[in-house]
Amino acid sequence: MLPKFSFSKLRTSHKFIIGLILLFIFLSILPAPKLVQTEGFSKAVYDSHGKLLRLTLSPDERYRLWVPLSKIEQKIIDATLLYEDRHFYWHFGFNPAALVKAAWKTYVVKNRAFGASTITMQLARLRFNLETRTVSGKLAQIFRAIQLEWFYSKDDILEAYLNLAPYGGNVEGVGAASLVYFNKRAENITTHEAITLAVVPQNPQRRFPVRNHSQESDLQQARLRLLDEWLAENPQDMERVEQLKQVPDIRPLSKLPFLAPHYVDAVLQAYPDQSQLEGTIDSNLQDTLVRQAKAYVASQKQFGLYNTAALLVDTRDMSIKALLGSVDFHNPLIHGQVNGVLARRSPGSTLKPFIYALGIEQGLIHSQSLLKDSPTSFGNYNPENFDEEFSGPITVQESLNKSRNIPAIHVATLLKQPDLYDFMKKAKVNLPKSKKHYGLALVLGGAEVRMDELAGLYAVLANKGQHKKLRWLTNDIKGEEKEEGTQLLTDATSFMMLDMLQHNLPPQQGFKQEWLKQPLPVYWKTGTSYAYRDAWSVGIFGHYVLAVWVGNFDGHGNPAFVGRQAAAPLFFRIVNAIRSEQQNFSVPKNIPPLTDDPVEVCAISGQLPTQYCKHKKHTWFIPGVSPIDKCEIHRPVYVETKTGLRACNNRVKDTTEQVYEFWSSDLLNIFKLAGIPRRVPPPYHPACDIDQIGHQGKKPMITSPRTKLSYQFRQDNKQKIPFMAVTDSDVKKLYWFVDERFIGTSKPGKPLFWPAKPGQYLVRVIDDQGRGDGRLLHVESENR
Repeated sequence: MLPKFSFSKLRTSHKFIIGLILLFIFLSILPAPKLVQTEGFSKAVYDSHGKLLRLTLSPDERYRLWVPLSKIEQKIIDATLLYEDRHFYWHFGFNPAALVKAAWKTYVVKNRAFGASTITMQLARLRFNLETRTVSGKLAQIFRAIQLEWFYSKDDILEAYLNLAPYGGNVEGVGAASLVYFNKRAENITTHEAITLAVVPQNPQRRFPVRNHSQESDLQQARLRLLDEWLAENPQDMERVEQLKQVPDIRPLSKLPFLAPHYVDAVLQAYPDQSQLEGTIDSNLQDTLVRQAKAYVASQKQFGLYNTAALLVDTRDMSIKALLGSVDFHNPLIHGQVNGVLARRSPGSTLKPFIYALGIEQGLIHSQSLLKDSPTSFGNYNPENFDEEFSGPITVQESLNKSRNIPAIHVATLLKQPDLYDFMKKAKVNLPKSKKHYGLALVLGGAEVRMDELAGLYAVLANKGQHKKLRWLTNDIKGEEKEEGTQLLTDATSFMMLDMLQHNLPPQQGFKQEWLKQPLPVYWKTGTSYAYRDAWSVGIFGHYVLAVWVGNFDGHGNPAFVGRQAAAPLFFRIVNAIRSEQQNFSVPKNIPPLTDDPVEVCAISGQLPTQYCKHKKHTWFIPGVSPIDKCEIHRPVYVETKTGLRACNNRVKDTTEQVYEFWSSDLLNIFKLAGIPRRVPPPYHPACDIDQIGHQGKKPMITSPRTKLSYQFRQDNKQKIPFMAVTDSDVKKLYWFVDERFIGTSKPGKPLFWPAKPGQYLVRVIDDQGRGDGRLLHVESENR
């Protein structure tokens, strides 16, 4: 028979051991409590130099910023342990000797309540929201402290405490306290700042640094007591004891920064899981941009200009250096909290450089190629120039810098793969609809884009044709790409585009940039959207891309919102301010990557010169790519000496060779309207056979009826379709045919009206020299 077990008969030491065993078993059964459980933490956003841009409130309206223990200055840790729990690394959650001493003074001597809470116990009180002024509460606190020590390391516990401890007001954690009070990160705190922070959690209300930093305050008295202990442990600091006695400068919560608000909002939304965001913004550049924008808007209010947005990007690493979403974040009248950099707006003509870049890339043009700026229809699309006028013949460079619409659209119609739509897609521009939906209107801003997307496109030119994503953070994992990026254009094409854009004169400047002593090359373009809703100026200078937008977020138009008049002046204000204020401002040279020297071309046609071209100029060519057609404007004409008529060929006797400029009939009409008459070749001698002359010159080109267009007419309505064609300058008469049936004649540039009937027809035109053109015409009956 086994003897009866009696717990009371066990020795005290045995009872203690059994108790510990039961406690360990109990702790092992319990699930591990979360070390930190709050309603969330604040987020801190810094600029590229570590300057605080904003510290957000946590969801429960606290400044509470999580900082790992490795990022907390050791002086804070040492001062906190010295003041709160010097035996922290030796006890197992509570200090029995301190508890006995506290109980004796509190309950026997009847002195004021004397605390004996270890850091682990304080963390337990904060973590489990315990009421510890009663015996039961204190016992619960001790148990929770033991539980935390059971499951977590000392460093884990210390890290959690330093991130949750109260530091006065709604400031919690040493990370937030360092930023709020001293404008420093916890890893940069000095000794006397560390001593100040260490004494606050013991009585955060009475020692709230913002209100209690006088020399007689409870905060200062606690500091001095801790300082004595600190100096005993750190005698090397005795030489600066007077400095350590002084309360450091405390920043009030009302002075917390709220800088670059649109940028900060954007990164907070894009990176919701990061608590400390290392931004790419340069506060000096940001201040310059904001200052110039505010001053400019203030000076232009008389013209109804109340808002602007701007973006500055460093093309070397594609980091955003300055961002202004609106001129006044706090002004509801202009919808100031809308971020104009991320808003989708019509870019107007700012996409034209990439039309011409693709044309150069595909061998269609070079900078001095001659284009036609005359009334033209593209299917059912009838574009006009901004000034509703036409310039006639114009080079690619002039067309780009004068922002002519018709030539740009013409080049766009010639593009193969990629066209502008494909190019923008490869550059990650968000085009939500199909290529067919946008059509040729894409050239003139028919698709809305974001300013950051537009800046990324221009950076392609600065980066030798390579596209790279913008970087919003210095440690931006999202924005990282392979160093080489995506090659969208060749280095040669990028060089040629910059060379053209450089010749775009700044507004109100009538002299060339190279005339200046130290010229700053600026490669820029403007844009104006339909109904004057958006004015743009985008360009490259130094190592930066700058984009400026002027307009209203509600879409209200203003005739003053013209790119060159409204956005360009601010663009150049910012450019000049950055150049003058930034030390060591560097200007990279646009070095030609081409191995060959510039090519000599005809100054009029832009084509390779013949012996008939009197005036010549030089331009850049891409060997094997750029067009090499010979000049078609200057042609020899053999004129009979006696009759003054054009000879059939150069074998006719008594003729003289004369050089004429051969312009198409539509351009001749523009010359005529401009009061610039052109010499027209004389007519051929009547004896000349068409077989002798028909192979010379350019054939006519039908401009009406239009291609890819079906005409719909009511059957009871006798409507007519105009037939028109553009011809060479020596043509006097056109002959029109419908399905081989002759229907009449017309002069070049003049219409012949044909009565329309339902059906499909082949329309042909023959000029008086036997050259012809044709196209299909489809006429439908309109269903009523």
